[in-house]
Amino acid sequence: MQQQNAVSPSYVTAELQAREHWASHAFIEAATSARSAAEIALNAGDAESWWSMTFFQAESLLAAGLFEECADVAGVLISQPRHSGERMQARVRILLSKAWQGAGLLEKAAEEAMAAANLMAGDSDDEVSVTASLALIAALGESGRLDEAWTESLNLASVISPEVDEQLLGNVYWAIGNVAFLSSRVDEGLRFHDLAAGTLSPGRNLEVWARFNNASAAMRLAADVADSATLRCIERAELATDVIGGSEENVLLQKLNRGHWNFLAGDPAAAVQLLDDVCEREDVLQPHTLGEACLLLGRAQKALGDGPTADRNLLKAAIYFEAAGAKQRADQAREYLIAEF
Repeated sequence: MQQQNAVSPSYVTAELQAREHWASHAFIEAATSARSAAEIALNAGDAESWWSMTFFQAESLLAAGLFEECADVAGVLISQPRHSGERMQARVRILLSKAWQGAGLLEKAAEEAMAAANLMAGDSDDEVSVTASLALIAALGESGRLDEAWTESLNLASVISPEVDEQLLGNVYWAIGNVAFLSSRVDEGLRFHDLAAGTLSPGRNLEVWARFNNASAAMRLAADVADSATLRCIERAELATDVIGGSEENVLLQKLNRGHWNFLAGDPAAAVQLLDDVCEREDVLQPHTLGEACLLLGRAQKALGDGPTADRNLLKAAIYFEAAGAKQRADQAREYLIAEF
């Protein structure tokens, strides 16, 4: 019934502006225009368009790294279930899970992803169902609930169809590989990341290709795999970012990988030089990432014989990990406090 109403020119203008800003990676501006379109739709009594533009606003805020703001908007959509079916509610829960994950609130991220997966239970080949499983696997893995994450990974691997979209399939391989690495199944991690590299297409989405290679390098390095394939991942990510540009967060993550590579290659001094800057960026990086950077910085400083400074950074790492809900990683950071190098 509402679909037959005339769409106002002001709404069309605001929606077009939002999508043009998104295409230009101007995500904050996209969120502002989407909010304007949503307000116009609300005043016109067009619930469907209001929902669509409010969801797009939340997506834009997530892409801009404004995680708490994204969570606030997603919460509004969750409070209005009468305007959507279970599939759309699952999409909002997935978005909210990613927002909490980005904010470092991993337990909340797992709860929302589980809610999304439950909404889509019994429809394993649906794109939203697969995406919900991916969000759950990521949140469980990052929060240290590795047995649960691996069980979910195996479940997803057993039901995923090779007929699904290649990019989505690549993301599945990527996520399962992450959990394998995190749970010390290094051979499985390498296998699934190799599958992801062969499935994801840099020609289709260079930004995703850059993020995958950056993340794969981080996982390989965390498993002390500092081979030529790991270096290729680092170089691919850096090259792709040079082509498309990257956020300050992405550049810092690449610095973190380079620093880790230098440390494993036997050059802790070069690692410290890179990681000092990364560990100071509380304004950009989330707690679990800062924890990883400070842990690595402390290890490099211990290798150089600078024990007191190293211990301060290792303690900071433990605090960051606890703030992110990653207790296992916090315990590991404290173990390095008493370790002798």
